[in-house]
Amino acid sequence: MNHRKHSMNRFLPTLSVLACAFLILVGCTPKETAAPAADQGAAAANALDRVTAGPPVKKTLQLFTDQPGRVVAFEEAPILSKLPGYVESVHFDIGDKVAKGQLLVRINAPEYKDQLEQKRGLLGQAEAQIKQAEAALVAAEAAANSSKAMVSQAEAGIGRTDAEYARWDSELKRMQQLVSKGSVTPKLADETTSKFQAADAARKEAQANIESAMARQREAEANVLTARADIDAAKAKLNVSQADIAQAETMLTYTELVAPFDGFVTSRHVDAGHYVQPAGASNAHSLMTIANVAKVRVFVNVPESEAVWVDAGFENLESGDPVTILSPSLPGGKIESRVTRTSLQLDPQSRTLSVEIDLENQELKMLPGAFVTAKILLEQRDNVLTLPIGAVVKAAEGTHCCVVVDGKIQFRPIELGLRVADEVEVKSGLEGNELVVLLRAASLQDGQSIEIIEKK
Repeated sequence: MNHRKHSMNRFLPTLSVLACAFLILVGCTPKETAAPAADQGAAAANALDRVTAGPPVKKTLQLFTDQPGRVVAFEEAPILSKLPGYVESVHFDIGDKVAKGQLLVRINAPEYKDQLEQKRGLLGQAEAQIKQAEAALVAAEAAANSSKAMVSQAEAGIGRTDAEYARWDSELKRMQQLVSKGSVTPKLADETTSKFQAADAARKEAQANIESAMARQREAEANVLTARADIDAAKAKLNVSQADIAQAETMLTYTELVAPFDGFVTSRHVDAGHYVQPAGASNAHSLMTIANVAKVRVFVNVPESEAVWVDAGFENLESGDPVTILSPSLPGGKIESRVTRTSLQLDPQSRTLSVEIDLENQELKMLPGAFVTAKILLEQRDNVLTLPIGAVVKAAEGTHCCVVVDGKIQFRPIELGLRVADEVEVKSGLEGNELVVLLRAASLQDGQSIEIIEKK
């Protein structure tokens, strides 16, 4: 017991020292650490905003659009028959090269040959009718000339009868006067009266002859007109016959189906002996397909947002936008061309602009039906000032950027142009030697002091 007390007494001074040391540490530590924390807060309050800045970059901006495209033949035509009939022969097979006008398929249709011969017979009949009508005209004209002569003869005869009539009329009046005076006998007056009556009758007969001759003349002239009308009718009939022959010959040409242009046979669905229906029939189908693949078209649909930038060459190919066609089948994987034409309107469903690019394909490296990628250079601005989009601030009062002047922010109104990805053209507002905040410009205030991290 005494031993234990002695041990405890021996350790008491040591415990007292440790307790005092602990209290000193606990009491002093908060006071010593509080001062540095306050100093850090004040430093943070007085720290400058650090921004990345640099001059605008002068460069060439190029706006591209990458769109999928499909390759189609420059020309393609399904070959159908206009006539019903049996196929007599087929002269080309799939993959064969054909030239414009070459015979592809022959159809056996003998009824059209018979129709042609019939039309030719009717033509001969019409020609004979013309000759007959011309002969009738000659006869009618001769009769008309003869009737004219008879009218002239009758008119000449009436002159003599009028003279005789006048003579005996005067003689009868003289005799009547002499009879009244008793100078001549009544018998002599009666004889004069008879001769007067005969002259009167002759005169009337001559007048009737004139009227008859004139009637015959009118009839002859009418016959001339009829003969001429018959000639016109015969000629019209001849023209109809000639048109019928031309039609029959045209129909006969449809028995031979020829290539409409230079190209290749890309499909064939017919053999000799097949019965074919005319185009337009419900069960008609193409006999073969001819395509010109030595030249192809690439169809590309450009979205509405980019369609306004597309320039087509149309007839002046050099004025079209440059295009790079990318395809593994091409030598080097690509070919350069230009936009040939556009539809000039947006598709109402897809809201896209249809763009066409014509490509020479003499080596047949591009097959119709293939898919490619078309990279179209829509716009190019050379040697222009550019800023990253993070340097541009769009506000209600206008568009500006933040220029650093003497370590402070200064708002500078700018006019923007072409935007490509994260870069935009500055058309006005900057000279090119300004120090511009390139990132987070929207978070800065006009007149704010900043610390610059210059972009290298």
